[in-house]
Amino acid sequence: MTDVIIPIGLDRPERRLAIMAGAALLVCATFMTIGLRGDLALALELRAIRLVAMVAVGVAVAVSTVVFQTVCANRIVTPSIMGLDALYVFCQTALVFSLSGLGFAGIDPRLHFLGNFVAMTGLALALFLPMLSRRFDLALLLLTGVVLGVLFRSLSVLLARLIDPNDFAVLQGAMFASFNAVEPELLLPAALMTVAGVAIAWRSRHVLDVIALGSDTAVGLGVAWRAVAASLLVLVAALVSVSTALVGPMAFLGLLVVALAERVVGTGCHAVLLPAAALVAVIVLVGGETLLRHALGGEGTLGIVVEFVGGLVFLALLFARGRL
Repeated sequence: MTDVIIPIGLDRPERRLAIMAGAALLVCATFMTIGLRGDLALALELRAIRLVAMVAVGVAVAVSTVVFQTVCANRIVTPSIMGLDALYVFCQTALVFSLSGLGFAGIDPRLHFLGNFVAMTGLALALFLPMLSRRFDLALLLLTGVVLGVLFRSLSVLLARLIDPNDFAVLQGAMFASFNAVEPELLLPAALMTVAGVAIAWRSRHVLDVIALGSDTAVGLGVAWRAVAASLLVLVAALVSVSTALVGPMAFLGLLVVALAERVVGTGCHAVLLPAAALVAVIVLVGGETLLRHALGGEGTLGIVVEFVGGLVFLALLFARGRL
C-alpha cells in the first residue's frame, strides 16, 4: 500500500479561510449586539437590515473584482473602469435635475432600483457583446469604458451646476454609498441576484484559474476565451449593478479587499481567493461600520472612508508595480 505524503503547509490557505470566517462572524455578532438599548426588537431589526445590505454588497463587489481582474490579467484595475459608477451618478443627477429634490425623494424605491440596474447592465451588454467579434479586443473595451466614464462624469458636473442648491443637497446623499437608508423591500431581490451571481462565479472557478494563465494559454487548453470572457464580464457588470443600485458606488472597495485577501491567503487559486475576498469585504464593511458608530461617535460615512483607504491602496499597488 502506497503512503500518501501531504506536504507541510498544504492546508494553510484553508486554515486562514477558517480564521477569516470566524473573524467575519465575530464582527457581525459585535455589530448586532454592541450598544443595544431601548426597543431591542426594533434596534435588532434595523441593524439586521444594514447587516444584510453590507454582506450582500461586500460579497458582490469582492467577487466581481476578482473575476474582473482575472479576465483583464491586471490586479490594479477595478470594475469601475467600465464607467458603471459614473453612469449611476449621472442617472441620479439627471433625475434630480428633471424631478427636483422632492420628486427624486418620492420615486418608488423598487422602480428606482430596477431602473438603475437596467441602465448599468444595458451599458455593460453594449460594451461586452461586441467581444464576440473576432476583431474586438479587451484593451479597446477598457478604453471605451474609460471614455464613457469621463463622458458621464462631465455630464453630471454640467447638470449639477444647473441644479438648485437645495436639490443639490439631496443629490449629494445619493452620490456616495450609504447603508443608513437601505430600503428593506430591496434586500430580497438584491440578495437573490447576488447569490445567483456568486454561484455562477464559483462554478467558474476552475475556468478562471485557466484564464489567469493568459488568453493564449487558455485557448490552447480548450477555453473559448472570447465567449467565456464576455460572459464573465457581463456577470461582473450584473454584480456591480446590483450593489451600486442598492447603496451607491464604491469604486475602490473591491481593489482594497482583493489586495488584502491575496496577501492573507497567499495564493491566486480562485477556489480560495473568491471566498477570501468575500470574507475580507464583510470584515471591512461590518467592522468599519461598527468602529465608526461606536468608537468614533458616528462621525463620517463608511463609503467615503472605504473609498479613501482604497484609493491609498491603489496608489501603493501602482508604485509597487512601477518598482518591479
